[in-house]
Amino acid sequence: MLKMAFAFCVLSIGSLSCVSAQKMSIVHTQTLDSLGAPQGITAIGEDLFVYGDREIGIMRKYSGDESLSYSGEQYQFTINGENLINHPTGIAWNGKSPTFIGNSIRLNKEGTKWKAVIYAIDWDGLMKTKTLDGNLFATIDDDACIQGTRPEYVTYQGEFMVATADYGAQGNEVRLYDPQALFTAKRTSEPGVLVAKFTCSPWVQNLHWIPEKGILVLIQNQIEGRTWRLTFLDFEASIKIGKEVVLKQVDLDPTDELEGFALFGDKNHGFAVSSSRKNNARLTQITW
Repeated sequence: MLKMAFAFCVLSIGSLSCVSAQKMSIVHTQTLDSLGAPQGITAIGEDLFVYGDREIGIMRKYSGDESLSYSGEQYQFTINGENLINHPTGIAWNGKSPTFIGNSIRLNKEGTKWKAVIYAIDWDGLMKTKTLDGNLFATIDDDACIQGTRPEYVTYQGEFMVATADYGAQGNEVRLYDPQALFTAKRTSEPGVLVAKFTCSPWVQNLHWIPEKGILVLIQNQIEGRTWRLTFLDFEASIKIGKEVVLKQVDLDPTDELEGFALFGDKNHGFAVSSSRKNNARLTQITW
C-alpha cells in the first residue's frame, strides 16, 4: 500500500495558511480490459465512465466501491460505424450545460503538431443509443490549444466554464472557454470563446475539478509518458496571477502513463487509470 501524507495550503495576499492535513493511499489495483489504452475516467452521479482508444474510441460504464465493476454498458464514439473520436481525451459534463468530449491526436513524434477537436454531444442520446449516431451537435476545432485538448467543467465567478489544458514539455496553459460560445463556435480562437487562462506545468493528461474545495487537479506525468503526478491547484488564485498556484504536488510510485483520475461518492475515494493493458486502474483513498 502506498501512502502519501501532506498538508493543503491556501495562498492569500501576504500569507500562506494551511487548511487541512491529508493522507493519500493506493489501496487496490485491477485490470480493465476491452478499452485499448485507457485515456481517462469521469464520475457522473453514482457511475464511473472509463474511455479508451481501442480500434475505435470506446467508453464503458462502471460502478465503484472497492474496485471498478463493469455494468455491461458500452458506448462507441462512432457515426454510421465510422470512428469519430478515436483518441478521447476528456469529458465535460455537468447535467445542465452542453456535454463536450475532446479528441487529441499527436501528428508528429516531436509533439509540435496536434489535431485537437472538441465535440458537443447529446449525452442522454448517447446513453440510449450507445453510439454518436444522431447525437452529435457540433464539431469545434480547438485551434487555441498548444498541445491537445482535455475538457472538464469548472466554476468561475459563479458560472460554469469548460477548462482544458495542454500536454507538452513547455508553454502549457489551462484555458477557460465559455460553454455557450464554444457550442456555437467553429474554432476556439473565435472572439468570446476564451474567457481566461494561466500557465501550467508540463505533461498534463487530464483535469479533475473538486467544486467543494475550489481545487483543480492536474493529472500529469512526471516525465513524458511515464510516472504519476497529481498537482492540486488553487484555481481562483491561478487565474488571478496568470500562472498555476500549487497547493500540493503528489508524486506516486507507478511508472506507467497516468491518464485519468476522478474522485467519487464521498470524495474520500478516487480511481486513477493508466494507458497500460494490465494493472491499469487503481483505487485511491484520501483523508481530507
